[in-house]
Amino acid sequence: MALFTDLNIVFPSEKKKLQNVIETAAHRNTVIPNWPQKVIVTFLKWHEFFFIHLVGYSSVAINHVADFQEKKREIGKPTSPETLFSTLPIVQGTSKPIRVLNRLTLVVSDHSHCNELRATSPRTRLYDVVAVFPKTEKLFHAACTSLDVDLICINVTEKQPFPVRRPAVNAAIERGIYFELVYTPAIKDSTMRRYTISNVVNLMQTCKGKNIIISSAAENVSYKVNSSL
Repeated sequence: MALFTDLNIVFPSEKKKLQNVIETAAHRNTVIPNWPQKVIVTFLKWHEFFFIHLVGYSSVAINHVADFQEKKREIGKPTSPETLFSTLPIVQGTSKPIRVLNRLTLVVSDHSHCNELRATSPRTRLYDVVAVFPKTEKLFHAACTSLDVDLICINVTEKQPFPVRRPAVNAAIERGIYFELVYTPAIKDSTMRRYTISNVVNLMQTCKGKNIIISSAAENVSYKVNSSL
């Protein structure tokens, strides 16, 4: 039985909503859209793709986003699962509780924003997963070669604003860093779907399919999929 992890569930502001998201992830099936096979082969390198019903997620990461482009630059403390549940929900189809991780994503547009992504930063070490969303080519290169991160986010909502160069990508792969692609924007909007496919193809060609993860970046884990997708 296949179990799945989603490393990007958007952190909701309300405690009750967060509880519902985690319960839904553990208990409810997820439906993945029936996209054309040629798109999916490019996107996920699978050979066959139809509506697939999955068991509950075995793990989810609640994503806390700190956008350093905004005036308010605060990194809060992660949410402890023990404050949400006395007993964590059991993953559907198993006898094990869901694993809840805390993730921090920093959106950076200037080198001064990267200080929190050094190995000595005490605040980022509170999180299980640390990601960076670089907005310039120089910051992308820095993320690949020197920043202390687990994931590098790839933009899928617009045309890639800078080239993703192979030397930087290879450096990240050698350091054990993964590149994250999210699919929810492609489900919601046809324009974003074109950007997603284009950016995915470019990344896949550059990294040769290595060190890529697929996440949702959704506010919940139950999706209504239009039949035209």
